[in-house]
Amino acid sequence: MLQTILGLGAGIIILLLFIWLLPIVLILRSDKTSGAEKLLWLIAVLFISWFAWILYMLLAPIGYKE
Repeated sequence: MLQTILGLGAGIIILLLFIWLLPIVLILRSDKTSGAEKLLWLIAVLFISWFAWILYMLLAPIGYKE
């Protein structure tokens, strides 16, 4: 029984880690922004989390892309 509980806890931790890293991976793979602007969006996601990723999807790119 203890092994099942520990296994379930590890599964939940892995799932939560995946959910937390998902916006970071999506921004890194996105072609909407590049360079410093992408870095700033990544920092915002690290500190503000999913809300910043939603803003990224709605607002990026902030400046004109050349």
